[in-house]
Amino acid sequence: MKKIITLFCIHFVLFAQAQQYSSANIHSHNDYAGKLPFYEAYSNEAGVIEADVFLVNDDLAVAHTSKEITAYNTLRSLYLYPLSNKLKNLEGKAYQSSKPLILMIDIKTEAEPTLKLIVQQLKLYPDLISNKNLKVVISGNRPSLANWKEYPEFIYFDGRLNENYSPEQLSRVEMISEDLKEITIWNGKGVMTQSDAEKVQAIIKKVHDQNKKIRFWGTQDNVNTWMTLMNLNVDYIATDNVPTLTQFIKNINTTFYQNNEFHQAYVPKNGVAFSKKKPKNVILLIGDGMGLTQIYAGYTANKGQLSLFNIPTQGLSITKSSDSYITDSAAGATAMATGHKTNNRFISVDESGKPLELISQQLAKKNYKTAIISAGNITDATPAAFYAHQPERSYSEPIAHDFLSNPSDILIGGGPKEFNSRKDGKDLSKVLMEKGYTFSDKFSSLDTIKSNRFIILDDASVVSMKAGRGAFLTNSLAKATNTFLQSKNPFFIMAEGAQIDYGGHQNNVEYVVREMLDFDKLVGLAMEFVDKNPETLLIVTADHETGGLSLIDGNIEKGYVHGSFSTNDHTAVPVPVFAYGPGAQNFIGVYQNTEIYTKIMELLFTK
Repeated sequence: MKKIITLFCIHFVLFAQAQQYSSANIHSHNDYAGKLPFYEAYSNEAGVIEADVFLVNDDLAVAHTSKEITAYNTLRSLYLYPLSNKLKNLEGKAYQSSKPLILMIDIKTEAEPTLKLIVQQLKLYPDLISNKNLKVVISGNRPSLANWKEYPEFIYFDGRLNENYSPEQLSRVEMISEDLKEITIWNGKGVMTQSDAEKVQAIIKKVHDQNKKIRFWGTQDNVNTWMTLMNLNVDYIATDNVPTLTQFIKNINTTFYQNNEFHQAYVPKNGVAFSKKKPKNVILLIGDGMGLTQIYAGYTANKGQLSLFNIPTQGLSITKSSDSYITDSAAGATAMATGHKTNNRFISVDESGKPLELISQQLAKKNYKTAIISAGNITDATPAAFYAHQPERSYSEPIAHDFLSNPSDILIGGGPKEFNSRKDGKDLSKVLMEKGYTFSDKFSSLDTIKSNRFIILDDASVVSMKAGRGAFLTNSLAKATNTFLQSKNPFFIMAEGAQIDYGGHQNNVEYVVREMLDFDKLVGLAMEFVDKNPETLLIVTADHETGGLSLIDGNIEKGYVHGSFSTNDHTAVPVPVFAYGPGAQNFIGVYQNTEIYTKIMELLFTK
């Protein structure tokens, strides 16, 4: 049990420790081998820049092996001279940010004559050897410990685990380094064995107890290795790809999320009891940008609970649009609202721009009540596709105007200015009230509205969950269902969790997870409604995945998750479809997104 707890603690402290990392913890390994020696590492403010040197013809050549030596790649030309210029330009600071810099010189030839020449060359640059923000550390072939005192005070040394130092010698040790392969056979994939992790931890503790920093060489250069070394609190992370590691460290605050608000997942009551029934009502919930990874991130952050995962029937929707391998929300929502594929950016019109009949229009002919809800702007692509017809998703005012000719009974979201503060001077709210709607720009009016036809548009109520949106979606769905239950008419409700997509575009895991968990509360409420009103079919899906999110670490017991994004845009991966209620079995399988519309209509109207 102690071993399990120890390993868990290693993982759980990642976020606290990772937040403390910066490019100052980066060791630019074999820096001279990069496309831009010195300058690439320096521009990213790497904490350690390493150069291997050979004593050749009374000069110091920089190369990885003696066979790679060239006359023009010298310590002075590649490192000392450009570094001196940088310090002069910054009036003595190593970096503009005031971070410190270590120039590590790894000696590949005989220690003492090589170091003697290094000292001579450094003395040609008094601005380097007198700078408090710069340290020169000698690694590789070092002189014997007894001779360290013979070298100037501006020379420091790279220590070793198996060396015993006097207090004077220890004062010259800047860091202690070791070959990781001498400690563990771990290859940078997966996790270390418990025994190896404990060995590494003991070594790190020993070094830190001496008030020294530690680095390992022989490490793999990948994300899993970087994360593991940060988990272990290693001070310097070696890399041959400084820009990528720099960006990884910068992104940690947005790619890691520790949840502290957990909710109880809803467990369905009726199971397979719906199998022989036909639905009367339909609730379609769309998690914009919600792929399987976003869902599992929510599951992890909620300690292994998700209402969505308690829905017993699943399928997959292929989201390709007419003109693109990767759909946008406009074409994706149009497919579900009309049963037709169309071009990206088109709102419920076909490829030639001809309006397509909407599910809301068709259902109205059958005396259905319809509600459209979004936790974003109601003229954005997904909700717009259920009431508007436009050849361009950015036509927000024409989209709003299209609602005048749509039969939907309830509209809830953001975007009041598209209705009552328009550039064309029209006040659509007045027109809509003349048509029998109650119109409000305050979400707080939700509980007081008595009308069975109403519109609530309030930008302040559709901010992110991080910004305090609260129970907008669940309250809106509850209001819509309660309103429709007062009528004997069947109903169709589309409710969108719009901002899972926003978090994906921002590559922000906390944003994604918090929106996902809020959407799951909506799912749970809808499942409960189905159990109490078993003539209702619930479908939960997405228009597309956003961000190319992958999960590179997490802990279900504590509810933290660490992700990595491959893009800040949509991807082409199929998205899950969950169905609960009468007809749910029809949504098993893999099919085009247009089939969601087709299956709904067939279930409702095929005898």
